[in-house]
Amino acid sequence: MRQIVAWFVLITLVAFLITSALLLHPFGYPPSAMDDYMIARSQAETASNNVVAAVVFDYRGLDTLGEATVLFTAVTGVLLLFRSLKKREKKT
Repeated sequence: MRQIVAWFVLITLVAFLITSALLLHPFGYPPSAMDDYMIARSQAETASNNVVAAVVFDYRGLDTLGEATVLFTAVTGVLLLFRSLKKREKKT
């Protein structure tokens, strides 16, 4: 039974991978009209001369804030882990 489930999952993943690869847009072509919209209107809407900065900080600001929060949390966790290890070494 496990082999049947494993084969089914494998075949499903391979089919998904092949389908995704076939549906990719050619390199250099914008996948949607949203790209043209951002390029044409980013300076007027965000007062930024850099389109990339406008997208990252204005259009997707909450997403960027979430990513920064995750990174900050990960770094804080690692620092706390190293701090607790250092305290244990001092006790012994």
